[in-house]
Amino acid sequence: MRVNIYYGGRGLIDDPTLFALEKITKVLEELHVNVERYNLYEEKRNIMVLPKTLKDVEGVILAASVEWLGFGGLLQQFLDACWLYGDKESISHTYMFPVVMATTYGEREAEFSLIRAWEMLGGMPIEGLCAYVDNHVEFEANAEYHLLIEKKTENFYRTISKRTVAFPNSSMQVKKTVLRSNTLVLTPQESEQLSEYVSNDDYVKQQKEDIEELASLFKGMLGDTDSDNSAQYAEEMKKHFYPIDDLAAVFQIDIPDENISLTIKIKEDEMECYRGKSEGFAEKADVTAKVSSEIFNQILQGNKTFQGAFMAGELSAQGNFKILRNFDTIFRF
Repeated sequence: MRVNIYYGGRGLIDDPTLFALEKITKVLEELHVNVERYNLYEEKRNIMVLPKTLKDVEGVILAASVEWLGFGGLLQQFLDACWLYGDKESISHTYMFPVVMATTYGEREAEFSLIRAWEMLGGMPIEGLCAYVDNHVEFEANAEYHLLIEKKTENFYRTISKRTVAFPNSSMQVKKTVLRSNTLVLTPQESEQLSEYVSNDDYVKQQKEDIEELASLFKGMLGDTDSDNSAQYAEEMKKHFYPIDDLAAVFQIDIPDENISLTIKIKEDEMECYRGKSEGFAEKADVTAKVSSEIFNQILQGNKTFQGAFMAGELSAQGNFKILRNFDTIFRF
């Protein structure tokens, strides 16, 4: 028999939930149950892939610590991941034992929320362990509480061993008629693979960058004039370039309303201006500015200065502000 524990607390040394879990684990191991615990505060980056650990388990323990309101965000994220990516067929045969310890009001509500969530997922919740703990030292020293935890755990074990049948509940009907997903129907394997991609920050970031690049490409193919404008901007920058000795700098100017980014590389009397962001090249921008096409054209026409637009809040910039102040000296419109 296999049982997984998912602990949603913060791992504080005085958390009574941890004490309860240690007692429960000891009892289950004495009954020759294979127990594995997942501390969600240690698995923050992997919560989206944790539903795959529900496979081939007969029971799960959802353990919550109520410190303010409800059972906390980490456990909620895990349940969200189960709803989005979990194997519902596997969950439907899994018993859930809720363990809720509160140091403030709300332990009953939190336990009910866990039970309702597991029912919505199609699983089978059983009577849990729920308590308000004012003093964790007194709680842990109380022999009667030890005995109660042992009895609850043994009941959980017997329920799984006998595969106790539960009465149908209305949550299942609500799931069938109301909580139907509008997303693609995926196999458990596809859901598991997708959850791994979602939990990979680098993969998500790369996908966003690829989408932006494709959007820019197709926008140009549809006859947009962005490329003409960028070439015109580059030509204007070259015409009004006045080199400064011993100056090496890279400017990146983003023009969001035209979906253009200009990179300007300067090394003493050499200047290169091209369309594209500097992050894609070896040279990282010393100054990154964001400005509308209207204000940028006014700068190119000599009606405004780069520094003046920045001071007026018409242009935002970040990076080396000493180099930023040299812009109006390097480019004289």
